[in-house]
Amino acid sequence: MIKIILSLILVMVTHFLNAQYGNTKNYPQDYFMYPVKAAVGLNANFGELRPNHWHMGLDCKTDKRENVDLVAAADGYIAKIKVEPWGFGRAIYINHPNGYTTLYAHCNDFYPELEKWVKQEQYKRKSWKVFLDSIPANLFPVKKGQFIAKSGNTGGSLGPHLHFEIRDTKSDKVLNPLLFGFNIADNVKPVVTKVVVYDRCQSVFEQTPKIINVSNGAVTPINIKTEQVSFAIAASDAVSGNPNPNGIYQATVYDNGVALCGFQMDSISYDETRFLNAQIDYKMKANGGSYVQHISALPGYKNGVYKEFKNDGIINLMDGKPHLIKIEVKDAAGNTTVLQFNIINKDVANTRCNDSITANAMHHFLPGTINYFEKPNFKFKLDSIALYDSIVFKYAAVPSKDAAAYSDLHIGHTASVPVHSYSEVWIKPNKNTAAVANRLIIKQFLQGKKFEVFKATQQGEWFTAKTRNFGKFILLHDNKPPVITPVGISNGANLSKVKGFSFVIKDEYEELKNFKATLDGEWLLFSNDKGKIFKHVFDDKITTGQHQLVIYVEDEAGNSTTQTYNFNR
Repeated sequence: MIKIILSLILVMVTHFLNAQYGNTKNYPQDYFMYPVKAAVGLNANFGELRPNHWHMGLDCKTDKRENVDLVAAADGYIAKIKVEPWGFGRAIYINHPNGYTTLYAHCNDFYPELEKWVKQEQYKRKSWKVFLDSIPANLFPVKKGQFIAKSGNTGGSLGPHLHFEIRDTKSDKVLNPLLFGFNIADNVKPVVTKVVVYDRCQSVFEQTPKIINVSNGAVTPINIKTEQVSFAIAASDAVSGNPNPNGIYQATVYDNGVALCGFQMDSISYDETRFLNAQIDYKMKANGGSYVQHISALPGYKNGVYKEFKNDGIINLMDGKPHLIKIEVKDAAGNTTVLQFNIINKDVANTRCNDSITANAMHHFLPGTINYFEKPNFKFKLDSIALYDSIVFKYAAVPSKDAAAYSDLHIGHTASVPVHSYSEVWIKPNKNTAAVANRLIIKQFLQGKKFEVFKATQQGEWFTAKTRNFGKFILLHDNKPPVITPVGISNGANLSKVKGFSFVIKDEYEELKNFKATLDGEWLLFSNDKGKIFKHVFDDKITTGQHQLVIYVEDEAGNSTTQTYNFNR
């Protein structure tokens, strides 16, 4: 009788948790209008998987062109403005009286009064890149449907569109806009293409998981020799009339009818978005595979997008019996795809939970603790939130033939394992640095041809920098200044018939620390969208007559170049 009562309680609790974990959210419906004067359509949704982050809003189509009118989604006031070379590009934040904030990114020109004010602030601060986050509420009030900007392709955008977000104003958490009742047709179910099985006696970074392709919505029975497992899926979603593969909203795993764990793409802050690297199989993606999403959280990432009901989402197979697994995948409109299959361990008697890391524990790094590696000429220090799962740290040193090198090439593990927070790398030079210490950089080689460089800070005999990746590191002397190439201007030119000029800046290591332009000794505004070309469109600072323009650039190592141009307008 007691067993029956306990079973009934378990069923009731499971149903309650499932209800709490459903799509129903207490968000206002139809309060916000669609913010683009174009045909309704999405290029990307909230929670879509991107390098090092989840996509944090809706990418609204703008009829494949720029300069479409953007409008305020509801009454409110402009609270913040951001201008930056990457990221949002040019963005507007509007606070609304119902406690929400909407964001409009990758804009071209703001509406005239706002555009004029932003430019004044840039000149006042002597910086094109600005984050104006204390705008008085009475300065730029807006009404629902009011024109606020032209759409564009600024910042980290690869094509014309509007990136649109809804945030909780108080917490700054970004919420899923598709839960707010926008009229975006969606009767398309998510598609699951792979189920991935992990031996949770081992780190996910120290194994090759079992990959099962999903054929016509079916998964073949799985026999696996391990004590405990977890699952990940490769899945995508779309909206009606648009085949674009977007991210899924929710996935839940059940063991014999009991909900264990799942994730839901509902509320994420920008402080949390790098945790995407813990929600995907980062190693698989970094090595050329597809995106797959863990349905159960890794040890170094608790809570967040996950909802845990039982056993941390890990299934114990030591009973030797078939477990009926159900994976339920939903989109924000409630369209649902369900996979069901059996998994069993038929060799329980010969199964032992053997962590391969423990067996190779010389450089055993654990999540949730400070990890430190030291060799005579190389050190690496990770803080307690750097790792999502355990690793055996691998290291090697290779002599470098680079004439600019002041160290060996140090291989600090592999870039196919993610690092969450900034970690310290230390290199001891292998030759005298007295004459070049202020021009040393640490270059880090990542996947493929990608690399980063950091100014090397001297600490006694060592040089150090901070990084967010494992990889290959070398200490280099950089003595080559950036190269300035003018476009549309030359010394002594008559510019009375042109509208502006620009400069292309190139540096050997592609890291520009500073750009400054002065006109007749006064700071001059240059835009720098996407970090490639510094451009000035003639404004009221450039009057008719003779002028002197001075361009100064400096790279990460401190090398600088200055060029002067006298011109007439």
